[in-house]
Amino acid sequence: MSIIVAIFILSFLIFFHELGHFLVARLLGVKVEVFSIGFGKKLISKKYKDTEYCISAIPLGGYVQMKGQDDTDPSKKSYDADSYTSKTPFERILILLGGPLFNVLLAFLIYNFIAINGWRALAPEVGKVLPNSAATNILKKGDYILKIDNTKIVSWKDIKKSIKSTSLHITLKRNNKIINVTLIPKIMSIKNIFGETIKEKLIGISPSGKVITIHYSFVEAIKVALDETIDKSKLIFKSFIKMITGVIGLENISGPITIVKVTSDASNYGYVALLLFVALISVNLGVLNLLPIPALDGGHIMFNLYELITKKEVNEEIMIKLTIGGWIILGSFMVVGFYNDITRLVSG
Repeated sequence: MSIIVAIFILSFLIFFHELGHFLVARLLGVKVEVFSIGFGKKLISKKYKDTEYCISAIPLGGYVQMKGQDDTDPSKKSYDADSYTSKTPFERILILLGGPLFNVLLAFLIYNFIAINGWRALAPEVGKVLPNSAATNILKKGDYILKIDNTKIVSWKDIKKSIKSTSLHITLKRNNKIINVTLIPKIMSIKNIFGETIKEKLIGISPSGKVITIHYSFVEAIKVALDETIDKSKLIFKSFIKMITGVIGLENISGPITIVKVTSDASNYGYVALLLFVALISVNLGVLNLLPIPALDGGHIMFNLYELITKKEVNEEIMIKLTIGGWIILGSFMVVGFYNDITRLVSG
């Protein structure tokens, strides 16, 4: 049952992405000929007005085929008034941005919903004090941090953000008593999430592991959702750059099998865990589709930016070659993802 839920969620994310393209295209007067969830042979097809809506055999993506636009053959163009090609480069860019921005919007709405209904986070309670750190002999296990330099601390995540000054004034609760202490952070070497050794200003404590539920007001939830969406977008973009530069190995790429499995696993931990993972996948779709790779939305945006700036269309032969190259790159990533998925399954 959980696998069916996972496939349904992935299909919904693809649908929401294509819906963004569809709505902006229709808003700008472009005829949408096909709206498909999945690729390949059309399993279910229904025509309504000028658009054929269908579910196709391979559920690894989806597409909106607009009049005058065909990724499989960039030379196919139409200059009718309701054609994608007849629109200005700026209007085409808006259509291309529709899909990725809808994915980012969906993630924002999910984070906002969770923030209003109860955001689970690590409590700002000290679990361990590292030896020879800034906190040694000042903070103790069980200390509950309330403020750092007059900044209210709600969760453990707030602590790191508040370590800015060279001398920190900390208000904490210890044995039901409010205590004020001062400590000087130390520059320490740590490993970041990419496995790189970096230097950071730290106080040398780790969390107790206690989990709390935070309920935010409507206005606070908007800020939390916006911050979370921006943070995850930056993380995904950085991860891609680290992979290109070789910091992250190709063995970390996951394919649809792993995505379905992790989505299925997340559903077993409750709806909040599932929603958080769905939001992360949605941001992934949004950010990665904006990468300047021909065949992705970002690649088409680059072509249209070139036309917008130079007032000239990209050479048709060059566009075809770049598009083919883009499909080869995407195909290679998919092959690596499938290989890694199968390797993980075999190794358990």
